[in-house]
Amino acid sequence: MSKENINLKSLFIGPKAENGDLYKAVLSDLIDEHMGWRKNYIPTDPSFITPADQEQPSFKNTVTKTKCVLEEVSRRLRASAVPWHSAGRYWAQMNSETLMPAQLAYNFAMLWNGNNVAYEASPATSQMEEEVGMDFSHLCGYGNEGWGHLTAGGTPANMEGLWYARNFKSMPLAFAKAIPEVVKGKSEWELLNMPTAEIVKIMLSHMDKLDEIKEASARGVGGIDKLGVLIVPQTKHYSWPKLADVLGIGHHHVVSIPVDEHYRMKIDVLEQTIRDLAAKHIPIMCVVGVVGTTEEGQVDHIDQIIALRKKLYEEQGTYFYVHVDAAYGSYARALFLDENSNFIPYEELNSKFNEYDVFEDKNFKIDRDVYDAYKAIGEAESTTVDPHKMGYIPYSAGGIAIKDKNMRAVIGYFAAYVIDKASKAPSLLGSYILEGSKAGATAAAVWTAHRVLPLNVSGYGRLIGASIESARNFYNFMKDRTFKVNGKTITAKMLTAPDFNMVDYVFHMEGATLEENNELNRKFWEVTSSGLVDLYQQDFLVSHTDFAKPDYGDSPVPFVTKELGYSMEDWNRVGKITILRCSGMTPYMRDPETCEYFCTSIKNSIERTLAKIVK
Repeated sequence: MSKENINLKSLFIGPKAENGDLYKAVLSDLIDEHMGWRKNYIPTDPSFITPADQEQPSFKNTVTKTKCVLEEVSRRLRASAVPWHSAGRYWAQMNSETLMPAQLAYNFAMLWNGNNVAYEASPATSQMEEEVGMDFSHLCGYGNEGWGHLTAGGTPANMEGLWYARNFKSMPLAFAKAIPEVVKGKSEWELLNMPTAEIVKIMLSHMDKLDEIKEASARGVGGIDKLGVLIVPQTKHYSWPKLADVLGIGHHHVVSIPVDEHYRMKIDVLEQTIRDLAAKHIPIMCVVGVVGTTEEGQVDHIDQIIALRKKLYEEQGTYFYVHVDAAYGSYARALFLDENSNFIPYEELNSKFNEYDVFEDKNFKIDRDVYDAYKAIGEAESTTVDPHKMGYIPYSAGGIAIKDKNMRAVIGYFAAYVIDKASKAPSLLGSYILEGSKAGATAAAVWTAHRVLPLNVSGYGRLIGASIESARNFYNFMKDRTFKVNGKTITAKMLTAPDFNMVDYVFHMEGATLEENNELNRKFWEVTSSGLVDLYQQDFLVSHTDFAKPDYGDSPVPFVTKELGYSMEDWNRVGKITILRCSGMTPYMRDPETCEYFCTSIKNSIERTLAKIVK
């Protein structure tokens, strides 16, 4: 598809329902097609709901009751549902207007109610999910050798990543029990540091004994305490401690690595931590790198994590599984892929961006560190991908991709009543996933979006680029902006320049203590939060978070001391900083005129809000 054929404004219903008639017309045609399909299946069958049935008083009363209940649903939604669709007023959670092609596909496929747990329950949408999984594989740099599938969200995808890591870490110990000849002469420490690719190779050579091997692994006999620790950055998603709990790893086996002033994992601390653990003969089960942290939108140095693994394995035989939690940031990799899914050389990026009108600012630069991190995703064993975030797909649509489709064997289960291993059906999704029943409509929605917007710079790259530039425009508007309110001077101080499209800031009131400043920002959030205010009376919506010592340690200190001017004594006394957190997923604010219109309105809204809470 050429760049001339993709118009981003044609892909959304629109903030003011500008494409509403188009949406209704296409949906009406699709519904007619479904009704025709029902009527034409074995046309000699009689009708089972007759005109006489439809004239029954009880029939009409039930229809009337249904309409009344739906009117109540509509009333509740219109009164309090969050206006994700706003072009420039919603700056809070990771939500936005979703793609109209995906909505239409979901609405349409929902009428079939396919269940992608088994091919026979959903032939069409199971095949679509297989193709979506390969889309994920190519997006993440795994190519045709990889594999992927949809999940309910980022948490089950992260769980599968950790599930793979745990099982792979234990497989060499299982080899020693079930097929000892293949690992003869290796110490337990060497077995616990065997590279994933080597483990897969041994598995493929002994498929006749795979069930016996797996029963001797963590999924059978357990032995998790031998497998070592899970290493995550302080910016980890809240799902990781939960998953350590659920998979029996335990919180005491989760090691958190500090982040730098840009909220990226400190690689030097990671290296020293691994060396210290190795010196104590404690293995590293998995290292998690984050691409698009949920509180700051930052991108860890995935390339440096991969390079560190290579270095430590060569130097001291220490190997660890790498999972990339890119639930938020995965789709941005499309920015760096050409039309053939090849990673674009850094020096050619701007030429490609300008060719496809990715950024309004023709000199827009992507940080080299961010570029290198995205490029290295293909070297990790697995990656979490969430279409319902930067894929602009309706909920719920998460996903995971793995580097080698043969890796699936370590987590595979086969239920006879939904999966026939001898079947020639092309899809065996249910045997290689954590979840069971799952909506085929989700697969149809993601599949459709990927075919309308290719996962490269010509398609999704343009949409993601519009979002990133919108967020950058908002960042530039807010940075050091000063407000005079009731005799007080209040300045917006930015946490960090965003790697992605998350903009975090603090309103800093001159002369206020850290406690008072935290309270100011908490009150501002209360007055501008979608869950706490009348949405029809609030024209600027934000979210918030606390960076507190238990989670972040002293990582916020540079911001608290240098930007806000507080002392270490202040920080140690209070132990947290309240942040206003804004995800800039809207693509509309890249346009200078649109940006100016909304920024003027937001400025006025901020002044009114501050005037209410600052006395």
